[in-house]
Amino acid sequence: MIRNFFRRARQTGTAGPVRHVLIASEGRAISDEVIARAVDMLHVHGGHATVLTVARLWGTSFGLPNPGLRPSKREMDEQKEIMFSALDRLKDAGIEADGHIVTTRHPLKSIRKQALANNCEAIVMGADPRRPWFLRNLMWSQEPYRVKARMPVPVHLVCPDASEGMSGRRKRPAMTAAKH
Repeated sequence: MIRNFFRRARQTGTAGPVRHVLIASEGRAISDEVIARAVDMLHVHGGHATVLTVARLWGTSFGLPNPGLRPSKREMDEQKEIMFSALDRLKDAGIEADGHIVTTRHPLKSIRKQALANNCEAIVMGADPRRPWFLRNLMWSQEPYRVKARMPVPVHLVCPDASEGMSGRRKRPAMTAAKH
């Protein structure tokens, strides 16, 4: 955490035509904006998209894998629905695509492995608003920022409208000094 405090994320520009894009999700639903960004990148030269969703493996029990910590049937069904929905939207846009579901504790490693195995030239992910540095490494929802910082290929993060603030809450009005 401390070693990455001053480290800047890589630029997200692509140097040339993109023929293979990885659309990755650490478990969240893949939004229409993420699909649109990938389609815009691929429509210029035609290409292929790979959809990767991650089902969270919750941990170990005394250092050994435990079946009770694996994703439940409901969680796996949610990931299947996310993947098939993204594949249908890509098909409707005229993009050839395939999909995978991975069960892991470390989405960064799985996303990196998939991107390198398929020779992906860019990664597109949905992301929550960026949190302060001391909270980022503790939150599963901040995984897209860790992916962006450690990938050898450009990572395009699609964030929701920033005007809503964190988790859609309204900001408190500024306090004013009381006059006596």
